[in-house]
Amino acid sequence: MPSLLDVRRRVRAVKSTQQITKAMKMVAASKLRRAQDQILGARPFAHHMLRVLNDLATRVEPSAHPLLRKHTVTAGRTLIFVITADKGLCGSFNTNIIKTAEGFAVEDPDREVALGLVGRKGRDFFNRRGFDVRYELVNLFAKLSSRDSQAIAETAIDEYMNEKVDTAYLVYNEFKSVLQQRVVVERLLPIGRLVPNDTTTDPVAPMDHGTAKTELLIDYLYEPAAQEILSKLIPHHVEIQIYRALLESAAAEHAARMTAMDAATKNSGELIEQLTIYMNKVRQAAITREIIEVVSGAEAL
Repeated sequence: MPSLLDVRRRVRAVKSTQQITKAMKMVAASKLRRAQDQILGARPFAHHMLRVLNDLATRVEPSAHPLLRKHTVTAGRTLIFVITADKGLCGSFNTNIIKTAEGFAVEDPDREVALGLVGRKGRDFFNRRGFDVRYELVNLFAKLSSRDSQAIAETAIDEYMNEKVDTAYLVYNEFKSVLQQRVVVERLLPIGRLVPNDTTTDPVAPMDHGTAKTELLIDYLYEPAAQEILSKLIPHHVEIQIYRALLESAAAEHAARMTAMDAATKNSGELIEQLTIYMNKVRQAAITREIIEVVSGAEAL
C-alpha cells in the first residue's frame, strides 16, 4: 500500500498535468477559430474551381496541356502526398491518416508507389519502412502560407510532366466539425473527372438521389486562346487544391487536439477525485491506528 506522502505527490502530479492539458485545450481552441475561418473562406473557391476545371477537361483536347494527358507508357506509378501533423497529442488524427495512406499504397501489388510526406509524423513513420520518398516538408503548420502549397505543386507537376509518375493523390484529414474529421484520398493529377471504378473521393461528382438526372453541359469561349489560358490556370489550380488540403488538415488537427485535451482534462479530474478519496481513506486509517495504539497503551498502564 502506498504511503500518504506518495499519494499526495501523485495528486500534485496529476493536477499539474491537468493544468497543462487545460492550457493546451485553450490554445488549440484559439488556433482552431482562425483555421476554421480560413478554410471556410477558401473551400467554396477551391471546390468551384475544381468543378470548372474537371468539366473543362472533358471539353478540350488532352493535348491542350500536359497535365490533362493521361500517361500510358508509365502506367502503374503513383505519387501520394500524405499530409500529417508535425506534433502529437491530437488523438487518432495522425494514426488514421497513416493507416489510410499505407493501405492505399499497398492495395495494388503491381503498382509502383512514391510518397511526398508533409508533416513530421508521417515522415518519421514512412521513412522507417523503406518507401520511395520523393518529397519531404516539415514544420510548415506553425506558419502556413501559400508558398508551401506552391513548393508541393511544383514537385507534383514536375514528376507528372517528366512522366516519372502517371497519377498523383492527396491523403489528408478533412475538417467537418470540431468533433468530426474525415480522412480523404483525393486525386490531384491528371485533371479530369474520375473514372467510375476509381475508389477515391470525388468532391465534384453529382449526387444520385435515385432519380434520373441530366448534367448541364456548358460551352466555353476562350479569350485569348484555350492553350494560353490553360497553361496559366491549371498550375494555379493544382496549387489551390493543395493549399485547400493543407488548410483542411490544419483545422482538423486543431479540432482533434482540442477534443483530445478536453478528454484528458476530464480524465485528470476523475483521477484526482479517486486519488483524493483513497488519500482520505489512508489518512483515516492512520489516524484510527494511532488512536488504537494510544488507547491500548493507556489500558496497559
